[in-house]
Amino acid sequence: MSDTGVRHSPLEAEHVALGAKMAPFAGWLMPIEYSGTLAEHRAVREAVGVFDVSHLGKLTVEGGGALEALQRAFTNDVAAVPIGGAQYGMCLNARGGIIDDLIVYRLGEARFLVVPNAANVRSVHAALLAIAAAGVEAPVRDDLAIIAPQGPRSFDLVGGLFAEAPSLAYMHCMETTWRDREIVVSRSGYTGERGFELIVPGDLAVDLWRELLAAGAPLGALPAGLGARDTLRLEMGYPLHGNDISEERTPLEAGLSWAVAFDKGDFVGRDALLDQRERGIPSRLWGLRVGDRRAIPRPHYAVFDDQEERVGETTSGGFSPTLRVGIALAYLSPRDRFRPGDRVQIDVRGRRGDAEVVKPPFVDRSPSR
Repeated sequence: MSDTGVRHSPLEAEHVALGAKMAPFAGWLMPIEYSGTLAEHRAVREAVGVFDVSHLGKLTVEGGGALEALQRAFTNDVAAVPIGGAQYGMCLNARGGIIDDLIVYRLGEARFLVVPNAANVRSVHAALLAIAAAGVEAPVRDDLAIIAPQGPRSFDLVGGLFAEAPSLAYMHCMETTWRDREIVVSRSGYTGERGFELIVPGDLAVDLWRELLAAGAPLGALPAGLGARDTLRLEMGYPLHGNDISEERTPLEAGLSWAVAFDKGDFVGRDALLDQRERGIPSRLWGLRVGDRRAIPRPHYAVFDDQEERVGETTSGGFSPTLRVGIALAYLSPRDRFRPGDRVQIDVRGRRGDAEVVKPPFVDRSPSR
């Protein structure tokens, strides 16, 4: 961390040498784009893009009570994850609001790796420590970096370095070695394409990054920044914490109830979710596809029905490079009123844009293919 409080990826010098546009993001100085967001987005959809996502949090949780702590702290059923498996879940506050969404990797019987969002590492860490019994170790692993090759050719690229990687099922991981050091190879990602996340010691990150880009050049690989990461995840309708989900929204409103295991027993926020389900869920996160190509939605644009009644607000929005139209996510109220195919209007800087309500993803992609 610098004197200004901004954190730096071990790959920062590589990004600068590649001409990346750098900008602060969640307390880190990270690459936004290299050759351009559109080109990088296309590379991930058609070939392979290589992301530095070292800003993501890394927590190892191990010890006799590790599983019990994760079960209480997170919404999903971690006990159902086999060794070598990975699982999406959320960390909630007592009101059922989403402190963060995250991935849990089970590396051993009582050994886990938790990857939260960069801005919420300390909050998730504190939530775990508040629950964990004596003997559970849960250090923040600032010594680790994460490199994420994503795209249809990622199997060729990563398989060339780690022969067993292409045999991994989606949301599974393995421990292996590279340069005689332990690393984790996970088949996961945030783009909607099949891909991997390579979790490595920070001092190995530069060598691995260079080797991936060199081996990927014949495959059409490009380094990809956070600009493309955002357009890719928006096309899939993946929520972004701080935009689409927050401590003011519950998983039931965000359409994430599939990652809530009510029947596993008690967890923080469970009672609040059950109460909301009983009283009625006020709104739901939907996708909106805009018909007018001149009307590109951004966050915090008002949404109206055909009676000119305000029914919601966009939380994320932008231009879809794949569809060549504007798309957005928005909470619409009341929850049970809207269905896919319904029409609404988005106020785009004083100009109304007609939009169709859709259930994401906006594009026909699946990372499990």
